[in-house]
Amino acid sequence: MNLAIIAMILALLIPIYVACKDNDIWQTMLAFSSIASKTSVMILCVSVLRDDWSIGVVGVIVLSVGNAALMLLAHVIKRMNDLSGDLSND
Repeated sequence: MNLAIIAMILALLIPIYVACKDNDIWQTMLAFSSIASKTSVMILCVSVLRDDWSIGVVGVIVLSVGNAALMLLAHVIKRMNDLSGDLSND
């Protein structure tokens, strides 16, 4: 199981690299969403290894709330871009 955790950490480095490299906000937000999902799955694996329910609950909360907040932020940014586009056309 430790080998699986190490593989997850290595897989986590890919979206971190993309988030640092790319200037497009949508690619960066997708990378952060991927980081949040992978991190929460890692937390769930660690909770199974340690046989600790409280760590598992934290992993589930991070998985559900983290992605919802990112989706809300994406919607707000999209609305701001739509409004700025409408103002520039006037």
